[in-house]
Order: sequence, then C-alpha cells, then structure tokens
Amino acid sequence: MSRTSDERGSVSVWLVTATFAMTTLVGLAVDLGGQVHAQQRTHDIAAQAARAGGQEVQAGPAVEGRYARIDAAAARQAAKAYLSAAGVGGSVSIRDGNRIVVRANDTYNTKFLGIIGLTKLKVHGEATAHLVRSLGGVPR
Repeated sequence: MSRTSDERGSVSVWLVTATFAMTTLVGLAVDLGGQVHAQQRTHDIAAQAARAGGQEVQAGPAVEGRYARIDAAAARQAAKAYLSAAGVGGSVSIRDGNRIVVRANDTYNTKFLGIIGLTKLKVHGEATAHLVRSLGGVPR
C-alpha cells in the first residue's frame, strides 16, 4: 500500500477544526446558561431593591390615615443602597408617588467564550413596587 502525499495531516486539520467547533458549542451552552442565571439574579436584585425603597413611606399622612405616599428621597436612597450592597449598578425612579421602579445593570463574565473574544455579557433587570393602602384587606 502506498500513500499519496496530499493525504498527510488531513486528520489533524479535521481534529483541530472539530475540537474548536465543539469547544465553541460547549462555551455557548455554558455561558449563555450563565447569562440567563445572571439575568434572573439581576431581576431579583431589582425586585428586592424596589421592595426596600417601597418601604420608605411618608409617615405623617399615612399615620393620620389621609394617604400613603412613598418618601421619594428616602426610597431612592434605600433602593440605591441595596443595589450597591449587591454589587450592581442601576437607576431608581418614583412614579405617581406610590410606585418605585428599579432598573439594575450587571455583567456576566464568560467562562468559555473568551476564546472567541466575548469576555463579558451585559444583563439587565427591572422591577416595580406599588404602595397599596388597604383597610381590612381591601385596597383603598
């Protein structure tokens, strides 16, 4: 049996190409799954920051039973403090005096996709907390 010289090394090229393709596919699965997890975490942090801010109520009118409104300055401060403690950035806004909206931003550091130049993936989360006044379990 004789070999022709143009067949030498063809398995090596195929093996290198297949290995790179499989590594890329595994990287996509691992890192995109990690990005989804980071996205869920960021949403949860935004929800908890909104809850923390929503607990800051103007005490006087609420105690007197006149109305319940969020103390905007204290709510912003509480929500931003929660975001900062969680290690994420974001923004806080108060709407209609009884609703706080928190947007959280973070990045996911990839494990495999750095091989092809993707080292970070951005993730975002948003949540809203509504201040509801109720009497006997009935919203008012």
